[in-house]
Amino acid sequence: MPTSFRSDNDAGASPQILAALAACNEGPAYPYGADEWTRRAEAALARVFERAVGVLLVSTGTAANSLALAAMSPPWGSILCHRMAHSNTDECGAPEFFGAGLKMVASASPGGRLDAAVLARELGSGRGDVHAVQPSGVTLTQSTEEGQIYGREEVAAIGRVCREAGVPLHMDGARFANAVVAAGCTPAELTWKAGVDLLSFGATKNGALGAEALIVFNESLAGSLPFRRKRAGHLLSKMRFMAAQMDAYLHEDLWLRNAGHANDMALRLADGLAMVRGVEMLTPPVTNILFVKLPADLIAGLLSRGFDFYHGGRWDAGVARLVTSFRTTPQQVDEFLAAARDIRKT
Repeated sequence: MPTSFRSDNDAGASPQILAALAACNEGPAYPYGADEWTRRAEAALARVFERAVGVLLVSTGTAANSLALAAMSPPWGSILCHRMAHSNTDECGAPEFFGAGLKMVASASPGGRLDAAVLARELGSGRGDVHAVQPSGVTLTQSTEEGQIYGREEVAAIGRVCREAGVPLHMDGARFANAVVAAGCTPAELTWKAGVDLLSFGATKNGALGAEALIVFNESLAGSLPFRRKRAGHLLSKMRFMAAQMDAYLHEDLWLRNAGHANDMALRLADGLAMVRGVEMLTPPVTNILFVKLPADLIAGLLSRGFDFYHGGRWDAGVARLVTSFRTTPQQVDEFLAAARDIRKT
């Protein structure tokens, strides 16, 4: 098997989560979320966010994002997002499908993050014009597709713009744990205290077998979501198997420990690659995703030695995306770096 730096989706599940699944398999339990594991997961998430929250467990990030955005916008509305946002480029039109025709609109914000000033102008454009979709919400990705983060002040600035425009703010937190660790603040400070109304709380990329949560901070958006989840096929009859994963994920901060390890491995990788001849670091090591420009011989050499990573394709020639996970070991990183140094020694 190749050593994967392709995606944190390539990693398996944490042993603690597999053990929790086995344990919850004993005996009967009420279906459709009426079980004790779901109650525990809901209570754990309330502790994480320092307040009562609405919790809808789903099996995919696509479901969490799409149901959230559909609840935020009428069919004639638009959701503003970064042009590289996962919900805009990688959901196969699911937000538009579940939103009965809502439109994802890429912001003109420069760089890799949404800009509050640009959003303020865009949220005012076309308002009241019957010929135009109506700006109805904003979604931001935390951490970003480039592995960077929105600090709490950046989130708060976007939150203020959304409040002034009278629209809700959603955070796609597929890698929320990595962002929390990197930001050095609490989950509450990075979400509802900064104006976030809905959060897609990811666990699958960070050690779960397949579990996500849609967290509702704004109660005015909560009413339709249970029905939307059922209609979308994500109200699982044996919800305890989803809830047990989430409960174990949060227990004793496993989620933060896993993310911290992944972030540390990316920093180790970045520090080493910066010393390899011909390598250009395109993004700083903030979370667990790096973008680097590699010479063609280095890409070919690393692939031939059993290392796997995304390169080219949707990115420019020579650009590689390297992703670490909770399962990445220091030895794997060091072996990758040793191979890179050996290939580029002449």
